[in-house]
Amino acid sequence: MQHVVVDPGVPAEVADLFRRNGPLLSRIRAGWTPQPPAGSSKLATRAVQVSGVAAALCLLAVVFLTGGGHIFMFVTALLAFVAFTGHLAAKEPLEEETAGEYDVYRHARWYEGRYLLPEDFDLPAELLRERTRKAVGSVLGSGINVSGLLDDVRNSVMLPAQEWEISRLLAKLSALRSEHRDLAGGGRTAEVVAAMEPLERALAASEAAVVARVEALERYARHVAEAERALRAHEQVELLRSRLPRYEELLAETGADASAVPEIDQLSRDAGRLEEALRDSVRSAHEAFRYLDGSAGA
Repeated sequence: MQHVVVDPGVPAEVADLFRRNGPLLSRIRAGWTPQPPAGSSKLATRAVQVSGVAAALCLLAVVFLTGGGHIFMFVTALLAFVAFTGHLAAKEPLEEETAGEYDVYRHARWYEGRYLLPEDFDLPAELLRERTRKAVGSVLGSGINVSGLLDDVRNSVMLPAQEWEISRLLAKLSALRSEHRDLAGGGRTAEVVAAMEPLERALAASEAAVVARVEALERYARHVAEAERALRAHEQVELLRSRLPRYEELLAETGADASAVPEIDQLSRDAGRLEEALRDSVRSAHEAFRYLDGSAGA
């Protein structure tokens, strides 16, 4: 899925506006300009409607006071008024839409160069950008980050900045590749090939550097995912640990025979392997399980 990328220095409400209006931003960049909204049109509409109602009431009072002789004139005027105010009311949604488009246009001009659109990226760049977005999103959205077990403040600042910088470089790389292809499509002489080789090496080296940054983000995201799984396992083992007294009590009350001991031993061994494979923070649970096994065998 294609997304608008926004410089993290842009105010959050403007960034959200840009992300919701990618197609409109593309039209604005292509030269489309909305009509400025008429600021007082809605107020004028309300004023006409209110004054029209007042005039209709006055006309109705005149009809009743004169004995109803002008009822046809009153009905005609009332129908004309209803049609006119209906036309004004129908214009209001269009005016609101125009105002919204103009708001996007105004911010787009003010923050020109601080947002990137899908058309700024060729296919290889778009794939790298999507990998970057997923890596950053997985870290920022992880429970271990939200809970503060990671440096969530640093992540919330550094990762969006990294995503923007990578996206900016990918857009620049896409533009240069496009220019390079256009130049190469005009026919190559030996002299042109010789002149273009250093440029091609520069493009390849730049792409490799950006790929390395993306891969570094993905490695970080994988480490966070492993820590997330360790946290979930730790929580589950701690939950089991909290229930051990109940199992211990049950074994004591039932006088479980020796056939129950191997199953409890297996539970202990499984818990021990889980602790060793994940984090030292769950190692204490192993001793709790061993204590349970000892009670069962007594």
